Amino acid sequence: MSTGFFDGIEKIKYEGAQSTNPMAFHHYNPDEIVMGKRMEEHLRFAVAWWHSFAWEGGDPFGGQTFVRPWYPQDDMERAKLKADVAFEMFDILGAPYFCWHDADIRPEQGSFAGNLATLNEITDYIGEKMEAGGPDLLWGTANMFSHRRYMSGASTNPDPDVFAFAAATVKSCMDATHKLGGQNYVLWGGREGYETLLNTDLGAELDHMGRFLNMVVDYKHKIGFKGAILVEPKPQEPSKHQYDYDAATCIGFLRKYGLENEVKLNLEQGHAILAGHSFEHEIATAVAEGMLGSIDMNRNDYQSGWDTDQFPNNTPEVALAYYHILKSGGFTTGGTNFDAKVRRQSIDAADLVAAHVGGMDICARGLKAAAEMIEDGGLESALSERYDGWNSDSAKTMLGSDLGAITQRVLDESINPEPRSGRQEILENYVNRFV
Repeated sequence: MSTGFFDGIEKIKYEGAQSTNPMAFHHYNPDEIVMGKRMEEHLRFAVAWWHSFAWEGGDPFGGQTFVRPWYPQDDMERAKLKADVAFEMFDILGAPYFCWHDADIRPEQGSFAGNLATLNEITDYIGEKMEAGGPDLLWGTANMFSHRRYMSGASTNPDPDVFAFAAATVKSCMDATHKLGGQNYVLWGGREGYETLLNTDLGAELDHMGRFLNMVVDYKHKIGFKGAILVEPKPQEPSKHQYDYDAATCIGFLRKYGLENEVKLNLEQGHAILAGHSFEHEIATAVAEGMLGSIDMNRNDYQSGWDTDQFPNNTPEVALAYYHILKSGGFTTGGTNFDAKVRRQSIDAADLVAAHVGGMDICARGLKAAAEMIEDGGLESALSERYDGWNSDSAKTMLGSDLGAITQRVLDESINPEPRSGRQEILENYVNRFV
């Protein structure tokens, strides 16, 4: 039964690149075969419950701009209406997956027991909708950053009672994710960091976070959860400095605490930019270490210094991201979650749908461009040529040698290399042929 929120908006169909219909897919054709697989299976799109349905349109300088029939989000009846609206939009978009935080789908009760009861009630309700033909759950997670109890962190909090509350909350969210057949469980440490080192025992906090994550992994195996455990890097905001700064930092952390074979990364475009990286850099770093799990697709405003979570609209950026994903073999349990929100002036239901339509189209264009580059082989050929010297017997021998032997060889062979061009402009021109 329709909620009436999307009145007048029909199911989105693929109409092709020549269509001028703003409520149609121009590039995303779920059944199109790309590199031997349906486009839908490559991209594995998910809608984020928090930005699409729980966010009220506020920013650091002003409050709510959206007027929704499920506001205020403080009781179960409105939580169920919000779920009805969410599943209606999933159907309109043909989205195969969705994602949530516990605080997005249930009202805050002020106690763990109350939150647990409402979480169980709403996930039972969501489960019924999934069984009736709704999309699957890509991942669930716990919001351990919004409530004031987490102002000094969750697993890194100096108060052990907050650690305990956070641990119980994660257990409840893992149980709910498992119950709904979720394919991953994500931890984002929005307050796992510090504002000042004057009141922070950094070593103790890192050890507590490492122990917390080991508990999560242990519980995953205890309940038989087959999905992946993922952590999400971000360098700052809301904390001045967050411990999960970027992909490389997270990988070092996981190795330090013996989790490198148990936990992978959920990478976000906007977070990569805040860390001073490109999205493809973060993806390539995770791929190189075998730790790519899933991605949050969005973009930042390059003229702003904060995480604006806008829908993607830059095909070249997206193409290079999917290039590295496809090169790694593509997603397994992960996918493309739109951790993106419409602008606070975009107050209509049509804006919400159109934003996802455009984002899905951009990702489809990027995926196809990435596949064409891989099939053409130009970048791989250039890379192979640049590193070809390392295939020689002398180079392989050198890696097993020592500084003294290498020095003697340089003297004996009068080695005095001339630099060779990196051909960056030629390769950038190459990429532009596809995007």
